[in-house]
Amino acid sequence: MKSLRGRDLLSLADLNSDEVYGVLDLAAKMKAGAINLQCPQKVLGLVFQKASTRTRVSFSVAMYQLGGQVLDLNANVTQVSRGEPTTDTARVLDRYLDIVAIRTFDQQEIEEFARYAEIPVINALTDLEHPCQILADLLTIQEEFGGLTDLTLTYLGDGNNVVHSLLLGCALVGLNIKVAVPSGYEPNLAIVDKAKQLAGDRSQVVVTPDPQCAVKDAQILYTDVWASMGQEASADDRIPLFQSYQINQSLVSMASKEAIVLHCLPAHREEEITNEVIEGPQSRVWDQAENRLHTQKALLASLLGVA
Repeated sequence: MKSLRGRDLLSLADLNSDEVYGVLDLAAKMKAGAINLQCPQKVLGLVFQKASTRTRVSFSVAMYQLGGQVLDLNANVTQVSRGEPTTDTARVLDRYLDIVAIRTFDQQEIEEFARYAEIPVINALTDLEHPCQILADLLTIQEEFGGLTDLTLTYLGDGNNVVHSLLLGCALVGLNIKVAVPSGYEPNLAIVDKAKQLAGDRSQVVVTPDPQCAVKDAQILYTDVWASMGQEASADDRIPLFQSYQINQSLVSMASKEAIVLHCLPAHREEEITNEVIEGPQSRVWDQAENRLHTQKALLASLLGVA
């Protein structure tokens, strides 16, 4: 994993296939206790302008388990809240921290931060991508099926940041992906095209408005909230448009008999997923949430150069 030392992770497309598999392999070994890496005296900064539970906590615990320290730099208690430019914040934090994870709205903001900071910068979620989530998703799928090829993941719902990173991640590891979304809510076309380019002839990348066709024979069903952070005002208007994309027992029954169900959380139960399914025997949602810790620990160790 020396190739990742000092690098940024702003998009899953920043990694190649071998590097994704390398992070997953390291995460699995660290989770099993087969490897115990340490980076004492290293400091991770968390610069979050959006709410977070899993990302904030998993990154913090991961860094503590690596022997490092964490500074939670909430935008409301820094000069960012008073309009300090991203360029200035980046150059100052670069002098204090060893690595930084940023959660913000605009992808361009995190890219600008990375241009002015020499330390590794991790995308902890923007409106465009959520790469760290997908590393945990891939580890969960790998644990369940023993590999990532010859499988189909079907995503149902809004063409948001999670599906953008899913498209790229699945393409990188050779996992078929079908995205079922209502007309007008499709994922970013440039990212779909990039995913097809990365997939080549190894796997399929399909976008369709037909949820029943998309779930047929799929081994992984995946959903997310129908209105992401910042879109709450349109949440009620979306419900009738997205209702046929709900992961319920009827839809699950159309998938492969061995199918598992994933959700990146938080979930709006009885909207994008029913309580019966998320609490049912095919749900791997809690394993998926746990794996945020293990993949992010592997990512931190790799970017800090101790892996």
